[in-house]
Amino acid sequence: MNRTRLLQAAALAAGLVLAANASAQFRLPQLPPPLPPQLPALPPAPDLRIEKPPVVPRLESLPDLSDLLESRTLTIGRLLREHGHLIEADPAGHPAIRGEVVVLSPSPAALEAARAKGFSVVRESALEALGERVVVLRAPSGATTAASVLALRQLDSQAPYDFNHLYLRAGAIRHELAQAPTAAGRAKAPGASSRVGLIDGGVDRRHPALRHAEVRTFGCSGKQIADLHGTGVASLLVGRAPGFAGAIPDATLYAADVYCDQPTGGTAALLAEALAWMARENVPVVNVSLVGPANLMLERAVRRVIARGQIVVAAVGNDGPAAPPLYPAAFRGVIAVTAVDAQRRVLPEAGRGAHVAFAAPGADMATAASDGHGYARARGTSFAAPLVAGLLARAASADSGGIEQPAAPRALGVLIRSAIDLGPPGPDEIYGFGLVGENLRVDPRSLR
Repeated sequence: MNRTRLLQAAALAAGLVLAANASAQFRLPQLPPPLPPQLPALPPAPDLRIEKPPVVPRLESLPDLSDLLESRTLTIGRLLREHGHLIEADPAGHPAIRGEVVVLSPSPAALEAARAKGFSVVRESALEALGERVVVLRAPSGATTAASVLALRQLDSQAPYDFNHLYLRAGAIRHELAQAPTAAGRAKAPGASSRVGLIDGGVDRRHPALRHAEVRTFGCSGKQIADLHGTGVASLLVGRAPGFAGAIPDATLYAADVYCDQPTGGTAALLAEALAWMARENVPVVNVSLVGPANLMLERAVRRVIARGQIVVAAVGNDGPAAPPLYPAAFRGVIAVTAVDAQRRVLPEAGRGAHVAFAAPGADMATAASDGHGYARARGTSFAAPLVAGLLARAASADSGGIEQPAAPRALGVLIRSAIDLGPPGPDEIYGFGLVGENLRVDPRSLR
């Protein structure tokens, strides 16, 4: 590693903020200072006054795993066609719950004023660990959701009102591999006293690679609903079986199911509630392999979690290198992860930008399948993110060696120093600080 990268790693680990200048636009995944009681003003919200008709693509067969560029567009199109009475597109075409507006901690006076304008409270939930509460409002009869969001922002400029956006999975899995062998006996592995979080679909705990794992769950009213994507990501975090291992196999997994097998799952409100649960349980690193648009309410929830010293890791998404950034990966302070193949080449569908922090394997790899036994072939940034999250959780739980430094910057420093620099020297918008977790990729052919 060259001298420049060592200096950058030291600055990040110390929690310093590098000054932006015209020749260095790469933004480090720095930890923001603790939030004051009154949050600073958020950037101006997008102009919602211009309604744009959503583009609804024709439903086609699932794309080949070699090209995920259209996967999210196809999913959005299917949701709008099949569940249009529940789901609509915002002015930019992003899916959201029809007629709902979400906000964090509006004042009683603001809520009363909203009710006077015809809004009703659908539900509210206390996010005690974050010192917030999430409120879901129903738009007045006859009013568009876009107009309702704008009206509420004008009525109350202090609280973050937004669409109740849907966040979608950032990868694809194909069932085509062999049965899973019986898991080996429990042996001490990295992360025996660690915790790591997962916000995704449900986890199939019957799978041999996950039967050993201690899993604590949240969501779906306590029901266990196995999900292919959630199970695959979980196995990359804490899985262990002959020939297969996740990044931190003996960690306790805190798994929040925000889908519950419902078309309206994965909302901004549900993600905020899951983040609050992770905060309450003091989970040091949380993986979110989901993507969607910027959302003022969700951004504030994420900032609250990061301000507590917890690390949020997220996939950059698979909309392509020229696409706008996706969230929560692009929120300030989130550790955004891209994916590479077995030849260390960035996936052509992976997002790029100054927010990219690390690269990890995300193709030509095996994950557990949610059918209780076999393995599947996975591709996408969804499956790179948990490798980074697991490595950070492992570093955060390691002995500090007498260094008095918070766990989050110390863990980030460890990972930066271990990264393999790819692309131009130093951090860049394609690979971030470089490749980590290369040895964690399990070749699908080895499990046939």
